[in-house]
Amino acid sequence: MAKLTFSIGGIHPADSKIARERKIEVLPLPDRVYVSMFQHLGAMAKPVVAVGDTVKAGQIIAEPGGFISAYIHSPVSGTVRSIGPRKDLAGFMQMHIEIEVQGDEWAEGIDLTPELVTSIPEDRDFILDRIKMNGVVGLGGATFPTHVKLNPPPGKVAECLILNGAECEPFLTSDYRILLERTDEIVVGAAIMQKVLGGCRCVIGIEENKPEAIAAVRASVARLGYPSMEVAVLKKRYPQGGEKQLIDAVMHRQVKSGGLPIDVGAVVQNVATSLAVYEAVQKNKPLVTNVLTVTGDVLPAEKQHNYLFRIGVPLSFIAQYAGGVPESAVKMVSGGPMMGKAIANLDATTVKGSSSILYLGEGTARKSESPCIRCGRCADACPMGLEPFLLKSLYKAGDVAALEQNAAQDCIECGCCQYSCPSYIPLLDNIRMAKGQVMAVIRARNAKK
Repeated sequence: MAKLTFSIGGIHPADSKIARERKIEVLPLPDRVYVSMFQHLGAMAKPVVAVGDTVKAGQIIAEPGGFISAYIHSPVSGTVRSIGPRKDLAGFMQMHIEIEVQGDEWAEGIDLTPELVTSIPEDRDFILDRIKMNGVVGLGGATFPTHVKLNPPPGKVAECLILNGAECEPFLTSDYRILLERTDEIVVGAAIMQKVLGGCRCVIGIEENKPEAIAAVRASVARLGYPSMEVAVLKKRYPQGGEKQLIDAVMHRQVKSGGLPIDVGAVVQNVATSLAVYEAVQKNKPLVTNVLTVTGDVLPAEKQHNYLFRIGVPLSFIAQYAGGVPESAVKMVSGGPMMGKAIANLDATTVKGSSSILYLGEGTARKSESPCIRCGRCADACPMGLEPFLLKSLYKAGDVAALEQNAAQDCIECGCCQYSCPSYIPLLDNIRMAKGQVMAVIRARNAKK
C-alpha cells in the first residue's frame, strides 16, 4: 500500500524516539495537586467547589465558562485547600484549585475495570453528553472541546473521521505506547465517534516508523469487525500530524485560508482523544489521566519513561520521581522540540494535554543570528505555502494589513522555517507574534459585524 503524505513543504528531523520501548508506568500521587481552570481551548472553567470541600476523584470541580469550554474534574480524593492564581508553564498567573490528597476514592458510577466494552450506545445525544460531562478535549495539542468538534453545524457533513497517530514530533512516544497498550479501546473510541458523525469512513493514520503500532491497530480493527475503518501508513515527515496536512494526505483536499476541516468533510482527532472518548462513553470516566513522556538527548535509555499521570501533578514531582533534572540539560520543554513550549518553572502542573517533559542538551541551544541570505529554504519548508522571510520582515515593519494579506494567520507554528534557516533567524518567534496581531484585528472586525 502506498505511503501517504501532504503535498507541500515539510522537513525530516531525526525522530529520536528513545523512549519507544518503555512501557507505560503509573505515576504515584503527590501530597497535593493544583488543577488549572485553563487547560482547554476557549473560556476558562468556573470553580463549583469551595475551600474546605471534600472531593472524590472524578467529581466535577469546575464547569464550562462558555460554549467553547470544558468541565474539569478532581483527579484525586481529598480536601480543597485553596482556589487562586498560580503560575503555569510559561510563568503566567492562572486560576488553580489546590487539593490535598487523601486516599484515592473515586466518585460513584465510574467504571475502573479493564474489561473492554464494545457495545456502543444507540443514542447520539447520550454519547455527546457523556463526552461533554466527562470533560474530553482534543489531546493532539489544541485541546479543543471534543463534544463541540463532533457536532458539526447545520449544513456541514463529516465524510471522513481521521485519527491522528502520526506522533511526528521528535522524542515523543506517549501516543505510540497507547497505540500498543490500549489498542482496542482506541479503536472502539473511533467507532463511537464514527457513530456520532453519522457512520462516516474512518482512517487511522500512523507514520511508517511505527510498524508495531500499525500491525496492532490493523489486527484490532479486523478482530472487532469495523468494515468502514482502515489504517493508513504515513510517510515519516514533519509535520505529518498537522490537522491540515493529515487531511491533505488522506483525502487529497486542502482547507482554505480561514476555513475549518469540516468545510472539506473532515473531522480530525488524536488517538489519545479516542481513548478518552472510549473511557468517557463506555466507562463514564472523566478525563483526569493521560500519558506523558520523560525524555531527551541528555537522558540515558534507563531514565526514559512513559507515565500515566493525573492532571494537576507538579512537574517538579515528576522530574524528581524520574531521577531528577540532568545537570547537562540546558533547556526543558513541555511537548516536542518543534512545537513545544519552554518550561519556565517546574512548579507548574500537568494539564489534560500534557505530553512530555523534554530535556535538551547543549547542541540544541539557540545559535547567534546572522543576516538573511535570501536562500528561500524557509519558504520551501513551510507546509502552509507561506513565505516566512517576508512575514518576518512585515512584522518588523509593523505592517499588520500586509501580514493579513500574506496569510500570517494561517501559520500552524510548526517551526519548519526556523529549523531550516541557515542564518538561525528566529522566524517562528516573529511570525507567532505577527499572527497574534493579525488574529486580534480579525476578531475585532468580526465583533463589529
